[in-house]
Amino acid sequence: MAAATVSVLDELRKLGVELDPDFLRQAIALVMRLLMDAEVQTLIGAERYQRTEERTTYRNGYRERNWQTRVGDVALQIPKLRDGSYFPSFLEPRKRAERALLSVIQQAYIEGVSTRKVDELVQALGLSGIDKSAVSRICHELDTAVTAFRTRPLEGAYPYVWFDALYLKVRQNHRIVSMAVVIAIGVKETGERTILDLDIGASEDGAFWTSFLRNLVQRGLCGVELAISDAHLGVQEAIRTVLSGATWQRCRVHTMRNILAQVPHRDKSLVVAAIRTIFAQPTQAEAKRQLAEVVTSLRGRWSKAADVLESAGDDVLAYMAFPQEHWTRIDSTNPLERLNREVKRRTEVVGVFPDTASVLRLVGSVLIEQDDEWAVERRYFSHESMQRRKQVDGSNRTLNAAPRLEPIR
Repeated sequence: MAAATVSVLDELRKLGVELDPDFLRQAIALVMRLLMDAEVQTLIGAERYQRTEERTTYRNGYRERNWQTRVGDVALQIPKLRDGSYFPSFLEPRKRAERALLSVIQQAYIEGVSTRKVDELVQALGLSGIDKSAVSRICHELDTAVTAFRTRPLEGAYPYVWFDALYLKVRQNHRIVSMAVVIAIGVKETGERTILDLDIGASEDGAFWTSFLRNLVQRGLCGVELAISDAHLGVQEAIRTVLSGATWQRCRVHTMRNILAQVPHRDKSLVVAAIRTIFAQPTQAEAKRQLAEVVTSLRGRWSKAADVLESAGDDVLAYMAFPQEHWTRIDSTNPLERLNREVKRRTEVVGVFPDTASVLRLVGSVLIEQDDEWAVERRYFSHESMQRRKQVDGSNRTLNAAPRLEPIR
């Protein structure tokens, strides 16, 4: 077999044939043309210009197709039929490979791989490469899934909802600007957690948040009892306007940061210890009394910190009117913070997004992936505890009271 191969190579060289990629592409094109002619002949039951009783149809020109191979692009002329259709059998594996490649490129984009790096990924798969514009066109196919996810109807009641925002860099009008990506998640009456929606805007102003919440209501969001967010004025205003009847829970973690920003570094640990006694109380009523004592204790040395704590007041303790087993998850936006970190991990590689559509495409795909994972996980809250929230009165708990705080001198 080796001797025969050498003999063929020698004969080709005698004819002056150079075994370069151009020759290989021409050879592949010739062989494939002969193969397609043989397949068409079998399909229609006759050779070219042959008259037979077995003939079923006639050739009707060609359609061009660019076929990617290991030696580069090969231009094919696929025969067309007057009746029926013909597709080369040797392209079927390539069709499956193309679908696999498409899924790889889409998944790479979701994972945060930049479009420039996708070209290297494609070459590693043994293909000649895909330019950046082609990658972007392929990624646009994710838009259909993201749009369907963002417009799906929201069925049932969502007693708990969380709102938060993160900022990404986007190229707009030949400038790089920082834009807010807002995300909403909720828990159903049966205890399952789900992602409600996302959107992107120039800022977190009241009008933007109001529009975002109204869209959720139009899709079916209802039964909201507790809305958890930071103290941004825009989201507060939107919650009061759109989710009337819902209680607002000011994020406990953000509140603590706002208070400590008014305290010298050497005194932070002392102030943190004092504030923690508020949240250690067994009932909402006890916590409110403890908060008043802590405010009085802080007033002498850290008046600005005392003002922040006092202004937080009822809002930072709203979660205590719900079942105690829910407290650690509804007292802050931490559930959304963890989701935001996952989104940032995927978007850091991109750096600057070319437009807002690409932001929605990538972040939306990440959220769909996360929502699918939540769907198969255990309930965020048990069904029994979700039913108990209807009977809970935060002022009537009978637990051991935490120690009172003495005034700080």
